[in-house]
Amino acid sequence: MPTSVKIFLSGAALGVWGLFSAASAQAADATAHHWSYQGENGPEHWAKEDEAFATCGIGKHQSPINIEGAVKKDLPALEFSYQAFALKVTDTGHSFQVNAEPGAGGFTVRGDHYDFAQVHFHQPSEERLHGRRYSMVAHLVHKNAKGELAVVAVLIRKGKTNTALAPVFDHFPAAGTAESVVAGATFNVADLLPASHGYFTFEGSLTTPPCSENVRWFVLKSAVEASEKQLKQFGSRYAGNARPTQQLNGRAVEETRN
Repeated sequence: MPTSVKIFLSGAALGVWGLFSAASAQAADATAHHWSYQGENGPEHWAKEDEAFATCGIGKHQSPINIEGAVKKDLPALEFSYQAFALKVTDTGHSFQVNAEPGAGGFTVRGDHYDFAQVHFHQPSEERLHGRRYSMVAHLVHKNAKGELAVVAVLIRKGKTNTALAPVFDHFPAAGTAESVVAGATFNVADLLPASHGYFTFEGSLTTPPCSENVRWFVLKSAVEASEKQLKQFGSRYAGNARPTQQLNGRAVEETRN
């Protein structure tokens, strides 16, 4: 996530992201330039919306991808360490998002620590596994001390009610409202993770304009569940907010042995 775009952590933009300088690129730019997931402003036209979005068209390490043929390796564990924080839910205009509060924690891999920045959702999942999309995906955006971004993707399939998602999904801001403050409610990213933390990993990009590259992706191999009601809660506002998969262009995709 190299480009220096404001990462939207407080209330305006989407997807990857928050108030950290590159993740919210999508967010901040989303308010300044119109883009969408369908029609004249859909993904195939993003690169033409603004010169700052050129990477969406010419980038060679774009996300999402179809994960297939990953090479199994002895990869380091993802060491998660999150803390609960006061819950506020933001409507970015492209998704619903929860922005981190100070002390929300993060994860460490190979001794490199990434602080949690925000989580937002796509329906269906943007990434595919062997050509298959899941019902939804949660993108957990993180940033390290060098300003580099890493996204942990948690795939979501239809099943039982997800109690970790309930406080978020039950308090989406009303249409036309940017933020919903949930009195007394807290959110802990740890509750959203599956029990097994095996993963696929590859170099990629933001999945929304400006599509900045050099983002390290960790797609967890185990999915979590959400009820049909929860899927409909999100889908009533943002169904179809998923960018098509992009060409791999020779990138290596690795996966843990577990």
